[in-house]
Amino acid sequence: MAHGTVTQKIIDAHFVSGSRVPGEPVAIRIDQTLTQDATGTMAYLELEAIGTAKVATELSVSYVDHNMMQNGPENRNDHLYLQSVAADKGVIFSPPGNGICHQLHLERFGLPGKTLIGSDSHTPTGGGIGMMAIGAGGLDVALAMAGKAFHIPYPKVIGVKLTGKLQPWCAAKDVILKLLSILTTKGNVGCIVEYFGDGVASLGVPQRATITNMGAELGVTTSIFPSDETTLRWLKQQHREEGFVALAADPDAEYDRVIEIDLDTLQPLAAAPSSPDNIVKVSDLAGKKVDQVLIGSCTNGGYRDLALVAMALHGRRISPDVTLAIAPGSRAVLEMLASNGMLADLVAAGARILEVGCGPCIGQGQSPANDTITVRTFNRNFAGRSGTKGDQSYLVSPETAVATALTGVFTDPRMLGFAAPVPEEPAEFINEDALLQQPKAGTLIVRKPTIGEPPRNAALPEKIDGVVVIKVGDKITTDHIMPAGVHLKLRSNIPAYSKVVFECFTVNGKPSFAERASNVRDSGRHGIIVGRDSYGQGSSREHAAICPMYLGVKVVAALAIERIHRANLVNFGIVPLLFDDVAQYDAIEEGDAIEIDRIREQLAEGKGVCGKLRKADGSVKELSFHHTLSREDIDIILAGGRLNVK
Repeated sequence: MAHGTVTQKIIDAHFVSGSRVPGEPVAIRIDQTLTQDATGTMAYLELEAIGTAKVATELSVSYVDHNMMQNGPENRNDHLYLQSVAADKGVIFSPPGNGICHQLHLERFGLPGKTLIGSDSHTPTGGGIGMMAIGAGGLDVALAMAGKAFHIPYPKVIGVKLTGKLQPWCAAKDVILKLLSILTTKGNVGCIVEYFGDGVASLGVPQRATITNMGAELGVTTSIFPSDETTLRWLKQQHREEGFVALAADPDAEYDRVIEIDLDTLQPLAAAPSSPDNIVKVSDLAGKKVDQVLIGSCTNGGYRDLALVAMALHGRRISPDVTLAIAPGSRAVLEMLASNGMLADLVAAGARILEVGCGPCIGQGQSPANDTITVRTFNRNFAGRSGTKGDQSYLVSPETAVATALTGVFTDPRMLGFAAPVPEEPAEFINEDALLQQPKAGTLIVRKPTIGEPPRNAALPEKIDGVVVIKVGDKITTDHIMPAGVHLKLRSNIPAYSKVVFECFTVNGKPSFAERASNVRDSGRHGIIVGRDSYGQGSSREHAAICPMYLGVKVVAALAIERIHRANLVNFGIVPLLFDDVAQYDAIEEGDAIEIDRIREQLAEGKGVCGKLRKADGSVKELSFHHTLSREDIDIILAGGRLNVK
């Protein structure tokens, strides 16, 4: 156990039950929650299903920032439901156009020392202000709003010691890209990253938030910075200094692992296609032709980043060979840029100004052309996430992005030939509270025809009579399982959304995953998904569990399953099993039968589960699995999901 850390102090202050032993379950009290519209609609339907009249948290906020395009009625139907259910349940509502949940929550609500869970995997953005901010599935957020404790494995704490100071044209984005090159996107389940060292003081809250935001790609529970004078200055800019508390690790704090990053020696980096941990030096990409540059999102959409871009573009024009689009993180940021003339600089340089929202980060517009390179300041570059199959998406800092937009080719910004802009820190931020809608008990909840109900699973059977519907490899993301983009508007309609499960693996002329799984389900048997390492990484979208459950999947077996997805599987009654060795995985093929007798008893008796693999040729092989389920997890699975537990 890591002693004297910020992590330990916050957990101790919110401890409800459990064991303070790394890997063992611990329950903590949650102070704040956030939801966004793509995952929030189901979360509030679940909140209604569990019978909650009014939220029990200190603060809960419902943001609309994902499904902004209204091609058909579905998205606006969701917005009206979210607006009305928030009012009735005691939740603050942030309407479309007000800001991206993470950026806006950091500006208006985040407080050091508090706990926050959100139905979005980039909720750890709040760690930049000294919060313990954790991404979770919608049902876990609904339970927190109902006053229930939140369960996580007691974490190992990875201490990242920052020394030195970022040099001109180098950025906070380069810090997290460097850490991703060290830790990668897998193998970090059950850990929290905590930053310390003299270099921390040189980073402002927006820079810290960039680092903790993209820390989600590490697969850790969350990332956190101390709360210090820099934090207090940020809160004063937001007129919220009364919420400040100083929070730092003890001088003799013990970490489970320490990684040192010298900010003085960092250089501009990029995440190459198609994983955030595929890190290369920008200087090694120099001269490579680029077609599109996108700057903004919750990772780099704050005032400091966009002001820097505007200053770099002042009096200049982008290359005629690229398109440049800017996605501000909040309405306040956009308004501040407009009021000081920087928005005019962006427009004059040739930039396109996008709506305040997630937009292209989740494949909602600005998809790149085929066989071209898109350079983005976002947090994920999973294959096809941009909305274009076979995309070539690179993740970089705003500094590298604006340099590339000016030249039309990958450019190390240190080679631009002019000094790096240094944006002046504003004395205060424009207040966005005017558009926030306060709750009003007794509001009539609006339910348009596209608003469905959260489906419930049946209790776990005594025996799994399974068929392997699909076998996939390493690092399967929730984007692979449940595509976003044009399909996001279906999230309130589980039967419709379920038709596109694993759509990226559909082969023309062959039945889709949904068709194969439905056939297995309708035959009275159980669907099984087989994955390899780091299955379910990426987004918190619980639909990656709900929709397979709807299609009859009862078991997901893999070498490793990421934290949020594993929790979502449990919540909807799907058994997450881990192969004892890679040979078990290698022996299985799509269409094979897997039988697990006495599954209920085996789960309850210990950590091992035995089964049989039946091949098409009639041969039989023994299979051995294990699990990391707590007693409560097992009870939930046996009941068929958390909605069935009274």
